[in-house]
Formats: sequence, structure tokens, C-alpha cells
Amino acid sequence: MSYTVTVVFGGEREYEFSLHDAEVVSTTKDQARSWFAKEFEDLECTPSNPMGKVLVLDMVLNVAKYGGEGRFEQGGEWAKKFALMTAAALDRPAVRVDVASFVVG
Repeated sequence: MSYTVTVVFGGEREYEFSLHDAEVVSTTKDQARSWFAKEFEDLECTPSNPMGKVLVLDMVLNVAKYGGEGRFEQGGEWAKKFALMTAAALDRPAVRVDVASFVVG
């Protein structure tokens, strides 16, 4: 199975990352969650939930938002790692991270 993670910043600004099954299955959900937690903290993201509990979807959306479109546009290691960790955390063959609408589908 292959995985596709698309990160959208509105309009035609979409960045698609294709991953092979072997890449994703070698990363556990716990590893992905840990990576997102560290990035969430390093990027000084603001939790969406005022109660303080941060769900993995909130981390995915906020890390994409605070990481910035430039990182995805460049398609460098950080963006590829984001895509890998998103695929591993959500375990879906296709994920669309819509930063502008703040929705994961």
C-alpha cells in the first residue's frame, strides 16, 4: 500500500508527498506522536483546545501551520518527515491536511 499526504495552504497552494508502505510501517504511532509533540513545543504552537488537552489532529494541523508553507514548498527533509509522521500517526492511505480551513480529511 502507498500513502499520500497533501498539505494545503489555500487556493492552488497544495504540496503532495508520496510514501512507500515500508517507510510508514517502520514508524510507530508512538514515535509519530512523540515527533509531533516535540515539534509542537519547538514551534511554540498554541493549543486549539482551551482545556489544554492536545489531540494528535491538533498537533498535525498546528505543526503544519506554525512550520509554515515555505517548508512544504521547498519539499526538504522536514516536510518529508512531517508527511511520514502524519501517515504513521493517522494510518490512512490518503490524508489531506488543510491548514487554511484547519481540517484533516
